[in-house]
Amino acid sequence: MNAPLRHWSFSSSSQLSFGWGAIRELGAAARRYDWKRVMVLTDPVLARLPLTETVNDQLKQAGVALILFDGGEPEPSVAAAQRTIDVARNEQPDAIIGLGGGSNIDLAKMTAVVARFGGQPKDYFGFDKVPGPVVPLVAIPTTAGTGSEVSHSSVLTDTDNAVKVSTQSRYLRPLLAIVDPEFTFTCPRKVTADSGIDVLTHAIEGFTNTLSQDLDLPIDEPFAYEGKNPLSDIFAEQAIRLVHRSLVKAVESPTDRQAREDMALAATLGGLAFSNSGVALVHAMEYPIGGAVHCTHGEGNGLLLPHVMRFLSDVRTREFGQIAEFMGVDTRGMTPTEAADAAILAVDSLRERIGVPGRLSELHVTPQHLPVLAKKAHGITRLMLLTAKRPTEADVLAIYQGAL
Repeated sequence: MNAPLRHWSFSSSSQLSFGWGAIRELGAAARRYDWKRVMVLTDPVLARLPLTETVNDQLKQAGVALILFDGGEPEPSVAAAQRTIDVARNEQPDAIIGLGGGSNIDLAKMTAVVARFGGQPKDYFGFDKVPGPVVPLVAIPTTAGTGSEVSHSSVLTDTDNAVKVSTQSRYLRPLLAIVDPEFTFTCPRKVTADSGIDVLTHAIEGFTNTLSQDLDLPIDEPFAYEGKNPLSDIFAEQAIRLVHRSLVKAVESPTDRQAREDMALAATLGGLAFSNSGVALVHAMEYPIGGAVHCTHGEGNGLLLPHVMRFLSDVRTREFGQIAEFMGVDTRGMTPTEAADAAILAVDSLRERIGVPGRLSELHVTPQHLPVLAKKAHGITRLMLLTAKRPTEADVLAIYQGAL
């Protein structure tokens, strides 16, 4: 008898509200769920901006007592998570709102876990360590990048070991995701660029990962991701098309409403793609870089993406040809290899146009860093399993060397 094929499933946040004025859904949700006390987790910069007051007003009008905590930080550390957890334990909110980029939303996720179940953040690192529903989560992104508003991941930085660590659980998908493009107008140029190239990375990795039926795992073994599948492909394709259409505009003309709307949607679609299909080698290689030199997650991903695509081009030639078309390349008359190369060039050109660095040395990575980085990256087994061509540690080192 033939072995059964691994099946796939698809998950998202319980409710997604998207569009101009979607923030009005927050007050309605507070009344619907009868929340009395809500913690808004943001950072010092956003706390001073009018968008935070807009969130606060929605809650106050719904009769909710507000707990505003502005201790969020970029690429948040485990220590930062512990500080937010301490506040939540003392205040006992009925719900927690992550307001900001992926960093603040990821902090809110980890806070919701530990506030409900106790312990420390490290107790939940990995997949499926969260035992049940967490404190209700609302995600309100102010950047168009991580897709954390619809994902099942929370990423923190382990400063002791200079590496990023991830927690994945079905219970980390927010109860409500509110994606209002208006909230991205305050996003600075560099953050728009770095988060936007992160969207492209999510979509391309989601579109080119190991097929769900080809995952090298026992059929009944739970895994953080489903692998490439037909539904994730739909979301990934549209995200790539939107990034091609509007990322440069969003960077160069930050008040362009259509560009901001396109990128907000692209980020959410990319999040839906990768949080089901998975991320792979680019992310595995970025995690130790981010921990070592403290670049932004999107900056590291965007730099590495073309280099990893070259490594995969012989096994994902067809998909790369499709990506070239999604990015506006006329591939008629090209061989499959030429079309795949065109996709890599299109990605690299976009990276350059928005000002994301192209060499690791620009991030202060040195040749001495590389062996340690390669060992750490190759050790992230869950992402190696999802990579369409399984790299050796020597392969990873060679990609780093090519990107230096």
